[in-house]
Amino acid sequence: MNGNNLPNARMIALDVLMDVHERGAYAALALQNRLRESRMMPNDRRLATSIVYTTLEKQDQIDFALDSLMERPTDVLLLRNILRLSACQILFHQRVPDSAAVNEGVNLARIAGMEGASGLLNGVLRNLVRRKDEIAWPDRDTDFVRYLHVMGNMPEWIVLKLISAYGNDTAEAIIRYEKQEHGMVIRPNMLRLGDKAFETLLNGKAWQWERGAVPHAYLINGAVEIAAEEEYQKGLFSIQGQSSILAAEAMQVKPGMRVLDACAAPGGKSAYMAEAMQDTGRVFAWEIHEKRAALLEAMKKRLRLENIRVSVRDALIPKPDLDGTMDAVLLDAPCSGLGVLAEKPDLKYRLKESDIPAIVKKQEQLLNAVYRYVRPGGTLVYSTCSILPEENTEQVQAFLRTHPAFSVQPLPTSYPEALRKEQSKFGLQLFDHKDHVEGFFIAKMQRQRA
Repeated sequence: MNGNNLPNARMIALDVLMDVHERGAYAALALQNRLRESRMMPNDRRLATSIVYTTLEKQDQIDFALDSLMERPTDVLLLRNILRLSACQILFHQRVPDSAAVNEGVNLARIAGMEGASGLLNGVLRNLVRRKDEIAWPDRDTDFVRYLHVMGNMPEWIVLKLISAYGNDTAEAIIRYEKQEHGMVIRPNMLRLGDKAFETLLNGKAWQWERGAVPHAYLINGAVEIAAEEEYQKGLFSIQGQSSILAAEAMQVKPGMRVLDACAAPGGKSAYMAEAMQDTGRVFAWEIHEKRAALLEAMKKRLRLENIRVSVRDALIPKPDLDGTMDAVLLDAPCSGLGVLAEKPDLKYRLKESDIPAIVKKQEQLLNAVYRYVRPGGTLVYSTCSILPEENTEQVQAFLRTHPAFSVQPLPTSYPEALRKEQSKFGLQLFDHKDHVEGFFIAKMQRQRA
């Protein structure tokens, strides 16, 4: 949406919500692209980011509140999204005056060519301001599933799956957990900076930072456009989630090894392993999509990693000449993504229950395709960013039944002890609410020596 002047934070937020709901875009990429084009000041960029993510995180709760105030709830997507982002500010942004949220919402409708809807929008939002403390939210004791759906902002089918897998209390803890801030996890390029030197670099920035829970991870806040930072462009550090680091760390690579990352994009794990191998040996990074493989090549160039070999390759297609030749194979399998909803809240509106069986089948096929590349005595790591048992423990259990040469191994001592103690017979399930890292599953297996 274009105005006569540079776009403001709410215009950008509306454009991103339309990108997500109308065009199926990923929120993070849509927001990044819109902000890059906007030339807004840092405070406005932060407001736009906060509105987008809070609206997506709280969408079911916002819709419930709006629908309770409308005699005929609107299904016009543009109007609905203007109402959503305005209601988001009224309900969840204490620093935004209610009057500003209402007035800016009406202005957005006019700029968007919905002058005729401005009266409805003004009336609904002013009614919300007056009655927001009187909304009859779903009652936990009367209808637990509806309560978690609305107050936890989670599709009902996911609520039911989590209750079935973990019981009411754990499902509620997973769904109702809220991160306080949208920070970022970065780590040094281990070829070029040790942790202490990296901390010196961080101290020279206007960021707030603290050590993460896992090796080489740093949590930062206050960075506006980190990919534009000179040190990032020079390859001194990478952006990588803590659980992703743990999946790569489970491989326990050493200099000179031959390693396969079977579904490698966006490349954080490949880079971590290449650096840990001190740029020796080989990390074979396979990616089925050409555009994502190009991202791997760009990452390799930025970090100056010569031991990564990127290939556009479908890991499901056998490559017999590689059978038994890899010291370690990592399969970070395509998954539902339900473990990273805090970082990607738009995923829950894109995913359907009917998608899960096909995802599980694809994971099974990939495991059965790539295990053959592990040499006797070598390592196979299976990971996902999901919290559904059918994608994780049940997947490993089924694999071990049909591949008795493999067995689950203890996770390395470089893991925090508290996490190692949580490992079950079939792997480690990480939860955002409990472990304060991204929801991930990691299973380290070893192939018996011949």
